[in-house]
Amino acid sequence: TLSQVELATAEWVDWYNHQRLHGEIGHVPPVEYETSYYTELTKPQVTTTI
Repeated sequence: TLSQVELATAEWVDWYNHQRLHGEIGHVPPVEYETSYYTELTKPQVTTTI
């Protein structure tokens, strides 16, 4: 049925984004890599002037 296809698709998308280990990004799930990336972007940058 349509609802079964929708549920199966949602489950696959959840697995694809949150559970599978992606080899090109260090064998971490894509959502974990993305979270880490944006965390690094928002950290204050330390600069020095001489």
